[in-house]
Amino acid sequence: MHLKNETILREFVLLGLSSDPKTQVALFIVFTSVYAVILIGNFLIIVLVLTDANLHTPMYFFLSNLSFLDLCFSTSTLPRMLRDLLSINKVISYSECAAQMYIALSLGQSECVLLAVMAYDRYVAICYPLHYTTIMSKKVCIRLAIGTWMCGFFMSASLVTLTFNIDMCGHNVINHFACEVTAVLSLGCGNITLVELIIYIVDIIILPMPVIFIVMSYVNIIQNILKIASSSGRRKAFSTCGSHMMVVAIFYGSVMASYMKPRSSSLPGTDKVITVFYAIVTPMLNPMIYTLRNNDVKVAFLKLLTK
Repeated sequence: MHLKNETILREFVLLGLSSDPKTQVALFIVFTSVYAVILIGNFLIIVLVLTDANLHTPMYFFLSNLSFLDLCFSTSTLPRMLRDLLSINKVISYSECAAQMYIALSLGQSECVLLAVMAYDRYVAICYPLHYTTIMSKKVCIRLAIGTWMCGFFMSASLVTLTFNIDMCGHNVINHFACEVTAVLSLGCGNITLVELIIYIVDIIILPMPVIFIVMSYVNIIQNILKIASSSGRRKAFSTCGSHMMVVAIFYGSVMASYMKPRSSSLPGTDKVITVFYAIVTPMLNPMIYTLRNNDVKVAFLKLLTK
């Protein structure tokens, strides 16, 4: 990856969430606690899915993938942010900034695709229950999981290359706590309209397209659920989809609020809050949503405690 600004800029300065020392200490305590919850919650789901035979199904296989993605996604930004909150020197090297952006984007885009795959899994389970095990075989599930990771890491490469090839005219102060695309683009000088347009088009492909697929899947799912005769059957079907729908709404709502808006409407303070929500808060909430609303996970957890 050739980055033309590398000969000019060697480092960036991250302004972070706050410049007030007392606020920084408070934020450090809060986000350290949040990070601990993220690690424990997501790691627990992975362990439960691996150790409990009742959870060896496609739905929980993809759930464990989501937990692993959330672990990696939050780790791509949180440890660095925590360090900067207690550090006077908030300098990040050019290559580290590019690497952080690439990893975070790749994981975030992989999660976008994975949520669409999880919707497809629920669609097959409810609309074609008799053929579910055949359609969602172990081999198919593994291929879909690998495909989500490959899609994310492939698509993000173009975004990072375009972002770091803009002319920054020596500007190196990033008004953010991480090397976000929008924050780095704000350093650009001259005409970068073409770069912004290309990035916007890529965002349209990777963000709304999975959302459209998810919506179409759930339209068919709801139509089939309403055909179920028993009320208990309808409740169970809705229950298996409810957690996923909540995760989709929270994650996509915040991500699209960050990336699907014109640069002129970007406000550093608002962008930071949105990033905190989808990169930190969402990975913390996902295990809670699936645990609190899922009896199978609760039972598996109680089995683990009694061992």
